[in-house]
Order: sequence, then structure tokens, then C-alpha cells
Amino acid sequence: LALYFHIGEREEKCIIEDIPSDTLVVGNHKVQRWDLHMRDFLESAPGLGMFVTVTSPTSEVLLSKLYGPQGTFTFTSYISGEHIICFQSNSTRFAVIAGSKLRIHLDIRVGEHFLDESGIQAKDKVNEVNIRLENLIEQIHHVTREQEYEREREEKFRKTSEETNSNILWWAIVQTLILISVGIWQIKSLRDFFISKKLV
Repeated sequence: LALYFHIGEREEKCIIEDIPSDTLVVGNHKVQRWDLHMRDFLESAPGLGMFVTVTSPTSEVLLSKLYGPQGTFTFTSYISGEHIICFQSNSTRFAVIAGSKLRIHLDIRVGEHFLDESGIQAKDKVNEVNIRLENLIEQIHHVTREQEYEREREEKFRKTSEETNSNILWWAIVQTLILISVGIWQIKSLRDFFISKKLV
């Protein structure tokens, strides 16, 4: 996931990532501040940092840390579900005068393990093959976890759909019985009325 978004200097912005359990998440961010004179976003925002907060689906805080204008944050998901990742600048200005617009560049990689190329080049060929093999095995484990998570979600969705269909069927049967009962009652009431008025 690579994107950028605009926020106010004192504003908090959150995104939601659906992450399988036991998955490493690596995020890179860069902050740019709008410059009124140049009418553009500056490449760096000195002294301006970002609070990054990550909350699990059970509302447990997995990460809460202040980073600089550029930084890398990592966390590991312990349970499957929607994790909330929030960003807020460390500006100390009052909300009335903190009118600067910020652009946040964000790159989030879920479950990826990147090889340290410098470390690989420094070792012999056997170690290089071992490191690459371990990396491939980790990626296979990650793909397996993601597939299991998707299967769980699909099964949950199927159960919900079946329960909904069953409820709709029973509601239709109940409605039909109510309509038949009301119809029989109306016919009986009309018949009694006509008999009492000696119209039949």
C-alpha cells in the first residue's frame, strides 16, 4: 500500500488495514509542509514529526511513538482483523494558528521480509543461498497465513449469509401465516355482519 494524504497541522488521520495474525507490518512515512511563498510542499519539514499509533481489533495499543519528518515503523499483528493506524503531527501550536497543510507520504508493506543485500554480499555463496532460502520459507509461511485468514473470513461470511437466508425464509412464512389468518378473520367477520343484518 503506497499513498499520500493531506491533513491539518493538528489533525489526526487514521487508516484501517485488514491484517492476518502473526504478520510483520513495515511502514515508511515522510512529512511535507505547505509553503505559502513557493505555493508548493517543501521536501522536508524540519522539527516537525509524527505520532504514529497502531491499535489492534481488540483496541490494544500495539505501537505509540513519535517519529521525525521521515521514519520507519514496524509492528506485528497478534490477532487477525482490522488494525487502525493513526498519524498526528507533533505541532505545539494552538489549533487557531496551526493552519499549515501537511502532506503525508505513506508506504505500508504487510508480511514482507526484505533481504539485507549488503549482508548477503559479505558472506559466501552457501550462506547467501541459505539466507535466500530462509526468506522464501518466511514468505511461504506468510502466504499460507493469509490464505488461512481469507478462508476464515469466507467461512464467516458464508455462515452469516446462510443465517440471513434462513431468517428471511422464516419471516416470509410468518408473514404468509399472518396474512392467511387476517384473511380468514375478515371473511368470518363479514359473514357474521351480513348474517346479523339479514343480508344473507
